[in-house]
Amino acid sequence: MSQEGGQTARLRRKIYIIIFRSDTRAGKAFDIILLWLILCSIFLVFIESVQGFRETYYREIRFAEWVFTAVFTLEYLLRVYSAKSRRAYVFSFYGLVDLLALVPGYLSLFLQGGQYFVVLRAVRLLRVFRILKLSRYLVEGHVLVTALRNSAYKITVFLSAVIALVTIVGTIMYVVEGENSGFSSIPKSVYWAIVTITTVGYGDISPITPLGQFIASVLMIIGYGIIAVPTGIVSVEMARASASGSTCPNCQKAVDLNTANYCSNCGAKLKAGARADEKK
Repeated sequence: MSQEGGQTARLRRKIYIIIFRSDTRAGKAFDIILLWLILCSIFLVFIESVQGFRETYYREIRFAEWVFTAVFTLEYLLRVYSAKSRRAYVFSFYGLVDLLALVPGYLSLFLQGGQYFVVLRAVRLLRVFRILKLSRYLVEGHVLVTALRNSAYKITVFLSAVIALVTIVGTIMYVVEGENSGFSSIPKSVYWAIVTITTVGYGDISPITPLGQFIASVLMIIGYGIIAVPTGIVSVEMARASASGSTCPNCQKAVDLNTANYCSNCGAKLKAGARADEKK
């Protein structure tokens, strides 16, 4: 390797340690500064949405927004440059978030109000758990993700039933109430059914016939039970994930490391199970 190539490799390594490693003093300082910059950029967007500030300090706010956009663009390019595997970083969760956080700044050149989507940078604040080594919160977050993943099929079936129900009820209300009551079309009637079954109740459309009011009353009562179903599904899965104590390192399914030697979902060998065999 040439001397120039060695210097480039060392520079890339130093940049990698500062940007990707939060277990060093320089890396932690970089990440904390980055988090503050993200918070400031989001706060700036909030300020711009206030008419008084926008009219008085429009130029200053826009200039500051472009400074933040330039800083985050440079940071993203440095991450791509110094990453051990550039492809892996670019298509990773944080890599995609970092890229999407840049889009609103440039989108404002072509779309009026596009800069307000800068709030997407708030997702980058998730790094605070890694930076401050809040491992307990990461574990709890992993339990939540596992519970949501395991609940996906049940919730999908449940939502399909709800969609079918509001479609049927919306169509019935269109026939029963008609255009005079505000139910001018089936899509608008389905919208009313969704608002009613979720107990939101905007009140922009309401039935006036006795039969329509009776159907609406039944739908409201059903709504209370429907709201509890997905909560119960996720709660059960969260209890299972918490009780298991861990998840499979291969498929992330909740497993009990105290009794299981292999994952029941993918068949991967569990380290804790292997140690249990050794003790026997």
